[in-house]
Amino acid sequence: MEVATGAMGSLLPKLGLLLMDEYNLHKRVKKDVEFLRKELHSMHAALIKVGDVPRDQLDRQVKIWADEVRELSYNMEDVVDKFLVRVKGIQQPHDNTGRFKELKNKMVGLFKKGKNHHRIADAIKEIKEQLEEVAARRDRNKVVVPNSTEPIAIDPCLRALYAEATELVGIYGKRDQELLRLLSMEGDDASEKRLKKVSIVGFGGLGKTTLARAVYEKIKGDFNCRAFVPVGQNPNMKKVLRDILIDLGNPHSDLAILDANQLIKKLHEFLENKRYLIIIDDIWDEKLWEGINFAFPNMNNLGSRLITTTRIISVSNSCCSSDDDSVYQMEPLSVDDSRRLFYKRIFPSENGCPNEFEQVSRDILKKCGGVPLAIITIASALAGGTKMKPKCEWDILLQSLGSGLTEDNSLEEMRRILYFSYSNLPSHLKTCLLYLCMYPEDSEIYRDRLIWKWVAEGFVHHENQENSMYLLGLNYFNQLINRSMIQPTHAYRGEVYAFRVHDMVMDLICNLSHEEKFVNLLVGNGNSMSSQSNYRRLSLQNRNEDHQAKPLTDIKSTSRMRSITIFPPAIKLMPSLSRFEVLRVLDLSGCNLGENSNLQLNLKDVGHLIHLRYLGLEGTKISKLPTEVGELQFLEVLDLGRNHNLNELPSTVCNFRRLIYLNLVGCQVVPPVGVLQNLTAIEVLRGILVSLNIIAQELGNLKSMRELDIRFNDGSLDLYEDFVNSVCKLHHIESLDISCNSRDTSSFELMDLLGERWVPPVHLREFKSFMPSQLSALRGWIKRDPSHLSNLSELSLWLVKEVQQEDVDIIGGLSSLRRLCIRSTHQTQRLLVIPADGFRCMVEFYLDCGSATQILFEPGALPRAESVVISLGVRVAKEDGNRGFDLGLQGNLLSLRRDVLVLMYCGGARVGEAKEAEAAVRRALEAHPNHPRIYIDMSPRIAEGAHDDDLCEDEVDDDGDFFW
Repeated sequence: MEVATGAMGSLLPKLGLLLMDEYNLHKRVKKDVEFLRKELHSMHAALIKVGDVPRDQLDRQVKIWADEVRELSYNMEDVVDKFLVRVKGIQQPHDNTGRFKELKNKMVGLFKKGKNHHRIADAIKEIKEQLEEVAARRDRNKVVVPNSTEPIAIDPCLRALYAEATELVGIYGKRDQELLRLLSMEGDDASEKRLKKVSIVGFGGLGKTTLARAVYEKIKGDFNCRAFVPVGQNPNMKKVLRDILIDLGNPHSDLAILDANQLIKKLHEFLENKRYLIIIDDIWDEKLWEGINFAFPNMNNLGSRLITTTRIISVSNSCCSSDDDSVYQMEPLSVDDSRRLFYKRIFPSENGCPNEFEQVSRDILKKCGGVPLAIITIASALAGGTKMKPKCEWDILLQSLGSGLTEDNSLEEMRRILYFSYSNLPSHLKTCLLYLCMYPEDSEIYRDRLIWKWVAEGFVHHENQENSMYLLGLNYFNQLINRSMIQPTHAYRGEVYAFRVHDMVMDLICNLSHEEKFVNLLVGNGNSMSSQSNYRRLSLQNRNEDHQAKPLTDIKSTSRMRSITIFPPAIKLMPSLSRFEVLRVLDLSGCNLGENSNLQLNLKDVGHLIHLRYLGLEGTKISKLPTEVGELQFLEVLDLGRNHNLNELPSTVCNFRRLIYLNLVGCQVVPPVGVLQNLTAIEVLRGILVSLNIIAQELGNLKSMRELDIRFNDGSLDLYEDFVNSVCKLHHIESLDISCNSRDTSSFELMDLLGERWVPPVHLREFKSFMPSQLSALRGWIKRDPSHLSNLSELSLWLVKEVQQEDVDIIGGLSSLRRLCIRSTHQTQRLLVIPADGFRCMVEFYLDCGSATQILFEPGALPRAESVVISLGVRVAKEDGNRGFDLGLQGNLLSLRRDVLVLMYCGGARVGEAKEAEAAVRRALEAHPNHPRIYIDMSPRIAEGAHDDDLCEDEVDDDGDFFW
């Protein structure tokens, strides 16, 4: 299903399905279906051509014809799906407790079957007549479908992430020489201790947010608390104030009920005695700033700093009303910096531009006007992976760009540049990009949730049924990253896990979506993008939280709505679920559906949504899932994460035979016996609790499993044996995450069993254990056959009894390992050396061996490591050898560019020795040429030399991942 082609992509295979003998359609109906299939196949090809031509270049008659065909495809798919649901329903096993009852059920089934066949025959006849009318009208009006140019190809791999702030050419000079000077970070006199404000101003795409983020990352360690909060064009004062408080680290539960004045008072009180750094990004309204400004204490003389960004000079001046404040006018990149940034995105080296492309490159860069967003977008559109785009395509692009970017015409020309990149996307990527207008401006979007929604919407197609739909969707996502149409916010191991949409890109796709009638955006305060009836998707956003809106009863054509995404607190506006007859996607994530929510919405009505593929209930505070959910026989994705009061699933979940993804992380759910063995299509199972042997045995039936995140309440040898036997049957497993709520010694038995009986599949890429264990199992796997772990990229073992030098050497030989997290509990080896010939691909290195061990890096060790966490036993380091506190950090680990955290265990050491160790480590790290952020942790827990087996809350998130 795509913007240009409507539901054609998913409809055509279903029409072929109807022709199969098992549906026993009448000969005349089959003939009509075959006619529809051939006619629609031809129209599908024509619509693809239409989609490849910019909409403003299409003839009006072509637009009308394409819209009519798309609408017919949606209606046709609804008809077919309703028929398939009814037929599948009457094929369920009958209750055969008595012959009379069996005969009665059979007669009822035959009656329903005849009735359903009659319905689809009439519907197909009607669709056929409408299709013939559209075709006749096309012929009468001589509608000619244009020929399109071949869309620009994209490197299928994630070739180049969006440039990080620290890598943008020209950014260091602006950051260090100008902005930091205005912030007066180096001053010691009294004037520099007062609150100082700097406002960055400039038109869209110049990189104001990028520059502000770079400064934030550079200096945030000098402040007691800090926050970085986006605002946008449609701000809500209360939300902005709440976001600042939460980001500062004050997430009290009562914030939601406070009014603006109360929030300002709370913020003022929280900041009164603290040195704070706050960045408020993308302010459009002077009045909004005037309200927010009351919250910041001016007279605490602690050297606090506040940075704002805006496109509007008058807003910038309003933000800087004091003599101590400064306005920083953002300037475009220089010609040299523009050229370096442009070449870096296209050619293997900055100076690798062939002679024939030099002039056209200069002309394109002149049009870009030194605006980084324009340069990156155009360069990404021209990037050809292994094969460079021919010069003729560069010339076509140049001709389409207009007069060039200046401050006066920046908005119009940037839209032209962005639209060029959009129009050169393959049709399926256009659909995936337009779908992002479902999300509010400036929101952070999580990759996996988005991809699963693409799958449920039918945007992801493949010919090979054995391929994972998610992995194909991930390829789509990576292509959008390569095209620089979306901007990563969280990434590690070369993968992006969360992103934002630049506000100018969001403005473009919202307008395109409106033209294509793709998404209807309702904001709940009377302002909707459109109230037309032929939208199939709804995004419900109540931007004005004080607006006491009633549930929307006037949403037109709810019976035709296919997708609804609701953002808090707009759940108050949601009408009854029973009104949506063909809904495929329902995302209520983050909305309060708990017992105290006082909502009219009845979750039991979800049972009426028999076409549903995606149900998002993550963080909705539900304590029970209604049994009616079992009616959703087509459900593919069920997200129940972070519902801490949810402790059971209804037995009707066993009906989810098409379920691919089930998320229970943050819940306390033990599945009913017999449920798991029916979920035969499941690929991702996260957060499942196992306490019964029969449930551990059922896991072995899930042969399609790729990711398994399992928790044990407590364990026994029998339970662990059944689990290991099941894991041995999961031949497609790529990620295995195991933990246990109990920390008794029986947990060691699980890793021993895995080491003895399990042969890791060659495609295993992640293995995590949060259970007491030994490294003998890992040694056994590697010694037995290292090739079985040749693709292992992440290894996390948090409660290891002991790490020996042999273990370090063996793990260091894993050729694909990029992320290592090991925390040892009872260490005996006093020195561990990280060798130069191991860990060649390591990007993130975490090794905590407590107070009994010193860690030393050989010269040349960890050549690609970007962040490092290590422990230092002060007493051991002082007693052993003449190195003192030299860890081998100075002049080493030359790829470090993010964080270095040293966990200092000071138990048994004198205060002077602890201070000496801290000073020595800090000197070595401050001398590092890349100037990474330095953290030295001497918390009381560590200073006492305690070996606390319980993970600290600030070290591990809900998924058990360390916050790097």
